[in-house]
Amino acid sequence: MSKSETAPDEKTGRVVAVMPAYNAASTLRKTLADIPAGTVDEIVLVDDCSSDNTVELARELGLTVIEHEHNLGYGGNQKTCYRYALEQQAEFIVMIHPDYQYDSRVIPLAVEILRLGICDCVLGSRIRTRKEALDGGMPPYKYFANRLLTIVENIALGQNLGDFHSGFRAYRREVLETIPFERNSDDFVFDSQFLAQAVRFGFKLGDIPVPVRYFAEASSINFQRSLKYGITTLGVLTQYWAHKLRLSRNPLFQPTDRV
Repeated sequence: MSKSETAPDEKTGRVVAVMPAYNAASTLRKTLADIPAGTVDEIVLVDDCSSDNTVELARELGLTVIEHEHNLGYGGNQKTCYRYALEQQAEFIVMIHPDYQYDSRVIPLAVEILRLGICDCVLGSRIRTRKEALDGGMPPYKYFANRLLTIVENIALGQNLGDFHSGFRAYRREVLETIPFERNSDDFVFDSQFLAQAVRFGFKLGDIPVPVRYFAEASSINFQRSLKYGITTLGVLTQYWAHKLRLSRNPLFQPTDRV
């Protein structure tokens, strides 16, 4: 049973957008420009030791900026993002990559789905059709790997999502308060662990279409790291089922007050 029993009151609740950033100076301004005015209460950028002027530009644009002293990785960056959002009493948290791959105009739509209690987690799906994804610049190997891995994850987790690997995600506060995300990896597999945890703790997942944009400045992991990500994601599914069948007790899937 989902944690959300009733829909929150319309248009209430603080909305915080978080941006895990690494060398995003060339795309940050465009990402921000598309966010509809008045739809978020605060935007925080967490910089993971960028070598460009991401931090300076973010401050110039009026964002809240948190700088890591050392590179903590993509998962480690998200942990900082979510800690801050919870500390700021956010009721709805939107995570969007500042690389302009994801259309930030859909932020109010995702938040409204959360407000209505339809979903507890909303992902942006980059893949409506194969033609659209490939025409948008998604590398063919990445498209087919995404399709295969998403099919496996949907079957293993009992879901029907279009894109398990999106860099646009929105959550109700209770999701972040419940899921022991601090125990997750500091690498890219953080996302796969998080969604498996959301299913384990009974939250409702859904998605909305988001046009895909791939170009030279957009961040993307290379083939080798993509392969590692796919293998570790399959490992997460194995851990999920081992825990579900009580073959092992995995801290990833246990409440935060238990080890």
